[in-house]
Amino acid sequence: MSTAVAETIRERRLDLAAALRWAARERLNEGVDNHFSVAVPDDDGVVRGDRFLINPYGLHWCEMTASDLVLCHADGEVLEPGKVVEDTAFCIHAPIHRQAPHAVAVLHTHQPYATALTVLDEGRLEMCEQNALQFDERIAYDDEYEGLALDPAEGARLAHKLGNRSVLMLASHGVVVTGPSVGEAFTDLYYLERAAMFQVHARSTGGRLRTISEPVRARVREQMAGDRPKLAERHFAAVRRILDREEPAYRL
Repeated sequence: MSTAVAETIRERRLDLAAALRWAARERLNEGVDNHFSVAVPDDDGVVRGDRFLINPYGLHWCEMTASDLVLCHADGEVLEPGKVVEDTAFCIHAPIHRQAPHAVAVLHTHQPYATALTVLDEGRLEMCEQNALQFDERIAYDDEYEGLALDPAEGARLAHKLGNRSVLMLASHGVVVTGPSVGEAFTDLYYLERAAMFQVHARSTGGRLRTISEPVRARVREQMAGDRPKLAERHFAAVRRILDREEPAYRL
């Protein structure tokens, strides 16, 4: 393995450990369940989606460190002996990494407000508020709950549902958020939860959600497309700075 590949994998370990720890701070985790993964380059430096880092089964996200993360092959092989990965982690993440080249990072959670939308009949994130508009035409919906993902065929089905979108809302289950980097995917995950929270609170009043005209939505889509990467870079850099100061053990 070249020095450049080793450095890339190390940096992605740090990003993934930071995202897991910050997700725990934001209460986006659920016990020791759910999974964050990021694809890493093969020894020749090319990212093919065949190898990825993922959190091991049994550790709470608030205690995750860079060295805890498990390097895996998408065929189900754990490349670091002695570490354990949950079966559903392989079955969900491996097919998505392989079938969706844009999904370098794949974040799956049962975060409260976004998941609340998935348990509503035909639940949708409505384009009625600024945070929600970040996801306009970027969300796919799986309206067929099929039980625990204990077969790679279920992951393949989810990857097909995701298509070229960034977010997949899973009926009666939770969400999968993907992105070209951990920072971009995590920032989407955070703002998705904020958007869902506002809508759950608004719906609880019994009032009607506002509507936003298509011309305005189109303009905001264009604005957001340019701003999202810059927002993600600033947001995730701040997350890393705070953790470097307050929880430097994540780097171990």
